[in-house]
Amino acid sequence: MTTFTKTLRIAATALVAAAALAATTAHAQGPELTGTLKKIKDNKLIVLGYRESSVPWSYLDGNQNVVGYSHETGLRIVEALKKELNLPDLQVRKIPITAQNRISLMQNGTIDLECNATTNTVERRRQVAFSNTIALTETQLLTRKNSGVREIDDLDGKSAVVTAGSTSERYLRRYAQEKKMNVNIVSARDHSQSFVMLQSGRVAAFFMDRDVLAALLAKARDAADYVVTGKPQTKEALACMMRKDDSQFKALVDGEVARMQTSGQAEKLYNKYFLEPIPPEGIVLHTPLSAEMKALYAKPNDRSFDE
Repeated sequence: MTTFTKTLRIAATALVAAAALAATTAHAQGPELTGTLKKIKDNKLIVLGYRESSVPWSYLDGNQNVVGYSHETGLRIVEALKKELNLPDLQVRKIPITAQNRISLMQNGTIDLECNATTNTVERRRQVAFSNTIALTETQLLTRKNSGVREIDDLDGKSAVVTAGSTSERYLRRYAQEKKMNVNIVSARDHSQSFVMLQSGRVAAFFMDRDVLAALLAKARDAADYVVTGKPQTKEALACMMRKDDSQFKALVDGEVARMQTSGQAEKLYNKYFLEPIPPEGIVLHTPLSAEMKALYAKPNDRSFDE
């Protein structure tokens, strides 16, 4: 064997070894990043959408900081991202959103994750994706005690307000149409504006998730004049929202939500916002964890109620 031939063989062996090492390293590092994870890794930035007045889910405290059960869930997901992507200095940008624009802002890439009080539905899943459910709630009416409204059918001949872009708005409009009810349905920008319309007497009732209604009522100076009433109309599975067809990112988000729920961290976070004084006024919602929520925490899932 000539010296030249030996050199070629040594070089070939080295190339094979290098290729094997590269393959092993790539395997150890996991699959190549795609979608939102790649976007976050490349930009070293994640953009969160938040709500300004969705107490106790996502809202501004007295110092204009975003707080809430859902928002803190989102921040836990951010911490999981830092570890997964090895980005301890990952920047977090927060953008205020509304029920009306949240889906379009997700679709066009303005926000990367939305953990507020968004209901997972079959219709919405045609446009976006949802994480494992982070909370369960139901819809009811908030009205003055002397309004004569006790059930949803009592709205016939009256006006009601809903928050624009919510599942509550869609449900009430469909219900009124199917029942041929003469109800004037008004859409407000957010929950706070909806409640102001009720307080000012422009509408007879506010139809929304009962947790939102209870929170608004708890901090109202004239709370004694109002009541949350009526048979619950819908069950809502609230979840974090993401872009569609992004299995890598959904797997990470679902994994962190499941870890929080099965470890007991989610229950502690729930108690912080539903059983203890919350900012900015220190109100207490007095809403213990339901049996349905305990079952959810025991077996995390991403099912909606309209499947």
